[in-house]
Amino acid sequence: MARFDLSDTQFSLIRPLLPPEHSGKQGHPYSEHRRVLNGILWVLRTGAPWRDLPERYGPCKTCYDRFTRWQRDGTWGRVLQALQTDATRADAEGDVFVDSTTIKAHPHAAGARKRRAKPLKRGAATLSQFPTRARPSAGAGVD
Repeated sequence: MARFDLSDTQFSLIRPLLPPEHSGKQGHPYSEHRRVLNGILWVLRTGAPWRDLPERYGPCKTCYDRFTRWQRDGTWGRVLQALQTDATRADAEGDVFVDSTTIKAHPHAAGARKRRAKPLKRGAATLSQFPTRARPSAGAGVD
């Protein structure tokens, strides 16, 4: 188990809210929900692209497909609602994902009004007073 993977108690709260791992249909069975869920949470926490998902979480396409499928069928909404109403959890650790739209920036970083540069004062140094670098001519140094 990696550092930020779900603990047994955390996953036991979420497991009943997830679709069944074995759907009863023929074909390849689902990958383990816990492994895929940890991969989804890793991408959301780090902000990395899906293709950079570590191998321990399985194929990135599997994690992405499961993420979008659960989004379409309302699984994420049910999980969020259940966890928000369960205020008596003793293991609430406070993992919070913050969207950048809620972070306040310093006024200088927020596109405050910019002023034009002041003109040089009379008698101050100008660019023409500084020597320029000698540039070699087009054919110099070629024999």
